[in-house]
Amino acid sequence: MTRFFVDSHTLAMERVALAGENAAHAKVLRLKASEQVLLCDGQGMEALCQVEATQPEYILSVLERRRALSEPGVKVRVYMALPKAEKLEHVIQKATELGAEQIVTFPTARCVSRPDEKSLKKKLERWQKIAASAAEQSGRGVIPEVRVLSSYQKALEEAAQADMPILLYENEHATTLRMALDSKEYSTVSLISGPEGGFEEKEVAQAQALGIRVCTLGRRILRCETAPLCAVSAVMYAAGEY
Repeated sequence: MTRFFVDSHTLAMERVALAGENAAHAKVLRLKASEQVLLCDGQGMEALCQVEATQPEYILSVLERRRALSEPGVKVRVYMALPKAEKLEHVIQKATELGAEQIVTFPTARCVSRPDEKSLKKKLERWQKIAASAAEQSGRGVIPEVRVLSSYQKALEEAAQADMPILLYENEHATTLRMALDSKEYSTVSLISGPEGGFEEKEVAQAQALGIRVCTLGRRILRCETAPLCAVSAVMYAAGEY
């Protein structure tokens, strides 16, 4: 079903006139009177609507408001160290499709990419647009927030607040991701992954000092853009989303 993202004020109306990009999208789709669509506020609420009129503008009448039916029962935040090139864009798009609630990036000792404040601001705007587009395409009821933290320590402290905080580390051999996910019940998960060169040993120790589980994703070394997506998929499978 076609969905349009609107603000919460618009979602509260009984009759909605599509405007801007939403109106242009409706025109491209050639929506017809009596067709049903979804309006979403990007924060987990949606409204089932019926097209009431198409000329001179698209008018929708609200049939039902509800919590978004497409959102997973477990909330997953992806914490990914700043990678090179467009790798983060790929992770944002795919993690959104998989159901991540937030995508957070931060610097570590081995990060090659270190954009300045000005370029980071532009990148952040682009990253948020990628998340919004992926949310619309994949039928999400929430647009994941993309954020940048100034330090690895801040990322660890924030990630540690989840019911199940996990750091993915290629040199861990004892604890697998499955073992961690099977160890207790949880409703929130933080997945921390490193840059191209991985984490330094002292950075792993920092995470462990905050009670973060260190896990392996198996015997193979995954690229920095593959590891977080693999982990999100595994969490969603373990939570019964597939």
